[in-house]
Amino acid sequence: MYRLFDPVDCVTRPRTTKSARLADLDAYGILDTAPEDGFEDIVHLAASVCAVPVALVSLVAADRQWFKARVGFPPCETDLNSSVCVHALTAPDMLVIPDLTVDARTRANPLVTGDPHIRFYAGVPLRSPEGHALGSICVIDTTPRPSGLTGDQADNLRRLARHVMALLNERRQLVRLRISEDRLSNAFARQVALTEIGDHLRDLSTIPQMSAAAAEIVGRTLEASRAGYGELDATGAVIEVLADWTPSGARNLLGRHRFADYGTLGPVVARGETLAIGDVGTHSLTADDARTFRRFDIQALLNVPIQEQGRTVAMLYVHDRKRRDWSPEEVVFARNVADRVLASVARLRAEEQQGTLNRELSHRMKNTLAMVQAIATQTMRNAVDLDAAQGTLSARLIALGRAHDMLLDQTGTSADLAEVTRQALAIHDDAQAGRLRLEGPSVKIGSKPALSLTLVIHELATNAVKYGALSTADGYVQVRWGIEPTDKGAVLNLRWSEHEGPPVTPPQRRGFGSRLIERGLAGSIGGRIVLSYLPEGVMCEMSAALAEIEADA
Repeated sequence: MYRLFDPVDCVTRPRTTKSARLADLDAYGILDTAPEDGFEDIVHLAASVCAVPVALVSLVAADRQWFKARVGFPPCETDLNSSVCVHALTAPDMLVIPDLTVDARTRANPLVTGDPHIRFYAGVPLRSPEGHALGSICVIDTTPRPSGLTGDQADNLRRLARHVMALLNERRQLVRLRISEDRLSNAFARQVALTEIGDHLRDLSTIPQMSAAAAEIVGRTLEASRAGYGELDATGAVIEVLADWTPSGARNLLGRHRFADYGTLGPVVARGETLAIGDVGTHSLTADDARTFRRFDIQALLNVPIQEQGRTVAMLYVHDRKRRDWSPEEVVFARNVADRVLASVARLRAEEQQGTLNRELSHRMKNTLAMVQAIATQTMRNAVDLDAAQGTLSARLIALGRAHDMLLDQTGTSADLAEVTRQALAIHDDAQAGRLRLEGPSVKIGSKPALSLTLVIHELATNAVKYGALSTADGYVQVRWGIEPTDKGAVLNLRWSEHEGPPVTPPQRRGFGSRLIERGLAGSIGGRIVLSYLPEGVMCEMSAALAEIEADA
């Protein structure tokens, strides 16, 4: 977690004299260099992740702060009197100032009192391996944020700070390697490879394509005998290799592999530790299984685990058929590639999720309008007392709003299944008429399955109002659930059935609503849903492991 600094805390400006910190900054050779795609990508990603108009990679020199990359902020540098990042240099982790106008350190800052009137700041120090704070990656808003960043936003900003330092450290290595033409040539090749990888990752549209492009470029650049990328399963014990580049004719590793079959590498990968082994025959982690490695023509290996929220989710690997001492620069290069693959895969999945969200939002809006029309029609159809009917209509529309609040804000802890179902059906609840009948034992349901179940029941209710049992005066819906013990653990079974409605005609084609119903629990916790269009009414049967239903993911 990060700390929200109190306005009266630490009002003294850190000293920025010529010192070991400034000498360390000079060693990177970064000040006043041209823009670079890697840094520009990071600030755009930071602004997007934290939902702010301004993001900067700021480096604090002796008499100024200079921005290696910026979005939403025209000047390329400011004096230290206008710097907020200078205060982040002494922050132990992340400096967050919710309102710059009330903090003693910043309320007189020209950028606060005048254009562009910044109000919120969050910055992570960029620390060199020697521990010196070179500057910060920061996000800025023009409105205060009393709660600061969310946990995910703060975690992602820290990740981006590590990525900035990876790029900076590689630059420093390049500066140092200028004394050796051969080394400089190799470093240049890696830099070209990173650019090439960036171009490929930007243009490709599937995860297998991205991983294959990265594996090929890494293998060629490091002159290795094999390079690949794989994703770990939920247990972390199995890796599925999605891409495996080898020279023509060499054996590949595509498919699923258990870490237990390859020495004792599993725990190291699970901890997210980069592992460079020059000779599998002599290293303590692989010597006992050296024959297995040699069967795949592996004498040296470099494993770079990729983590998300503290869990290893994927791994980039490089193999050589001969003994090899992996240089620090090669390890950094592989880490940079792994970070870029992770960022690109995350971007692709976010785009896919956003596309699905947009389609669902459009569908929800259309259904909402249709439901409002149906509610209004049914309420006013046989109204005798207009005032009473208007009150009923108003109450039902308010209930509709509450139901949609529940759809959009499933962030709490577990809730009772009956309450989740009742809330999803609240807009149709007419106890006196007995048109909605709920029956089942008390079951606690986690937030993630609660959202899925709410969406399914909401969709079923919408269809019932428009076409099914709830579209007539005499129709009713019955929702029953129970717990069934099995050899593999308890299973929750739930059945939605419609009765005494109009005759049911199966749809000619499956619309988005039907697909949403059928994939419901299966898309979130692996449950099963069967939707049947029986002559007497629609029936939907759902089942899922009780442990998954109760889990609060």
